[in-house]
Amino acid sequence: MADIEIKNLCKVYDDFTAVKDSSFKIKNGEFFVMLGPSGCGKTTTLRMIAGLEIPTSGQIFIDNKDVTFLRASQRDIAFVFQMFALYSHMNVEKNLSFPLKMQHVKRKEIKERVLEVAKILRIEQILKKSVNGLSSGDRQRVALGRALIRKPKVFLMDEPLGALDAKFRDLMTKELLLLHKRINATTIYVTHDQLEAMSMADRICVMNQSEILQIGKPLDIYRKPTTRFVAGFVGSPEMNFITMNGHLKKGQSEVFFKDLKISVPKIHEDLDEDKVILGVRPENIKIDNNGNISGKVIGVEYLGSRQLFMVETELGLLTARAHSKENIQNGSNVVLSFKTESLILFNPKNDKAIKSDLYEDSNV
Repeated sequence: MADIEIKNLCKVYDDFTAVKDSSFKIKNGEFFVMLGPSGCGKTTTLRMIAGLEIPTSGQIFIDNKDVTFLRASQRDIAFVFQMFALYSHMNVEKNLSFPLKMQHVKRKEIKERVLEVAKILRIEQILKKSVNGLSSGDRQRVALGRALIRKPKVFLMDEPLGALDAKFRDLMTKELLLLHKRINATTIYVTHDQLEAMSMADRICVMNQSEILQIGKPLDIYRKPTTRFVAGFVGSPEMNFITMNGHLKKGQSEVFFKDLKISVPKIHEDLDEDKVILGVRPENIKIDNNGNISGKVIGVEYLGSRQLFMVETELGLLTARAHSKENIQNGSNVVLSFKTESLILFNPKNDKAIKSDLYEDSNV
């Protein structure tokens, strides 16, 4: 396995910039997820690392070797696509062995490695079957096996679970994690599904409009987003955003909506804007008879041990999360409060998070 380093990577097509000045490092054995909406530049970045696209500028290092302009075959990487990319005229065993045959590996070793990979992926029983008759889950395992069998330095995965239904996707997510821990592979995984990213990644790189917005551990991305886009994109249901009065001063620990006062983590910078955006996650809103936010429940969604309820308040429509034991009835009047230590303020001019006590140990 290998470390990966990306320096000032750019990709421009005519007058369109697909990737803008991206730089990051991936540690040996790390599961690194690139997350963002369609068209944000994550797949283009992955294809440049793979050698399938030539960068307009910047450098790519794999295992301390500059591979920026090397062919894909010279980079010792394995690529897993969303659409499997299997040979339909071959059975499973031949699909698995094909990469090794192209490398002129001896028959005995090919057989041993096919059986080894089949055992890891639990597909020994289908080795002689045609890939055409396999389920989507088994076809994905075979595609992963094609990558694993080469024992490359780096695994690159471009939305490999995107074609699976929800049940298979959940199963394969767990299996990919177990597989990663077993082989300790350096992996770059591209997805637009934030639930996949949060459950699988050692670190997440969030992209939007060709730029990297934030790189960090899943919990840090969730709790301490550095921009409003990251805050809204990561989390389900998404964060509530409320427009409050602006003109904040360093050291201030409360914001206002008309005459309503909301306590927030102490602010570390001045804000001259007329407005400020307050962000609060649904789980950080609680029913509290001593609170100061009154509202009416206009919808309840039950999710097993949890429930979501939508409340119409003077701050606007808020989505909150509570335990299913809470007796919340549609149409009832409630009083709410926010968990002060978890609140985030965003500058409406640039959408960046405002420095506060919440971000004391972070780079905002």
